[in-house]
Amino acid sequence: MRGSRALFRDLNFRVEAGRALVVEGPNGAGKTSLLRLIAGLLAPFGGKVVLRANGAEITEGEERGKFAGWFGHQDGLKSQLTARENLSFFAQLYSGRSDVDAALQWAGLSRAADFPVQYLSAGQKKRLALARLKLSGRPLWLLDEPFAALDICGKKLVEDLISTHCTSGGIAVVATHETLLTDSSKLSLGQSQ
Repeated sequence: MRGSRALFRDLNFRVEAGRALVVEGPNGAGKTSLLRLIAGLLAPFGGKVVLRANGAEITEGEERGKFAGWFGHQDGLKSQLTARENLSFFAQLYSGRSDVDAALQWAGLSRAADFPVQYLSAGQKKRLALARLKLSGRPLWLLDEPFAALDICGKKLVEDLISTHCTSGGIAVVATHETLLTDSSKLSLGQSQ
């Protein structure tokens, strides 16, 4: 629900490990809200969201969120910290991972690694947020408009990242207005009601 309007109802879908789901629809159809529901950031007005992991059914939002890597409109980066410092913080948060330099190189940010994030371009910030997602180690990735503000090489990074994640058994749910080349299923949300 947004205000007193139902964004969607009777929505039912399933995404298996190793697969991607593209969520399509016009602006305001509820794509971001759906991702937030899956992540446990919003509670469903009715029905339930179920994540099956390690033989258990997880319906509680906070518990479900522990399995999710989020890539949204906001980059979630501290502007005063450098790119390296931002990734180092998240690497420690995600089980003490230490492959920060490799993630910076993968994102094409090695030369900008020691610049404060506030001096990075919008595309560089998106690349840094993608590197953070790569480091997350979370099996379920929720990506909201991941191609926005990226050049052709950046868009290829997104494609490759999603493909590699799914090939290794992860799940990606991607809200986008662009075509995802990775083998995926589609879920279309109609006009908001």
